[in-house]
Amino acid sequence: MKRRKFASVWDALEDNEADAANMRVRSELMIALRKKVEGWKLNQTDAASRLGLTQPRLNDLMRGRIDKFSLDALINLARPAGLAVRLHIKDAA
Repeated sequence: MKRRKFASVWDALEDNEADAANMRVRSELMIALRKKVEGWKLNQTDAASRLGLTQPRLNDLMRGRIDKFSLDALINLARPAGLAVRLHIKDAA
């Protein structure tokens, strides 16, 4: 069995570079959102209301259920969470 090295866990799990890139960005956004919500020191019902979500939907976010959130959905949550999302584009290595 040949060992392979990957730059990201998503590179190992996803079938192509585009899917891996999408998952990397989604995971970074989910982590940032979770940290922000945890910093509010609110119960999930109040935090969900602040984000315009239901409590079960916020629970999915807090538990890292990445398959339940599209990139668009996470970007839309950033603003009410007090986060600004910026896209950095560079030439591929």
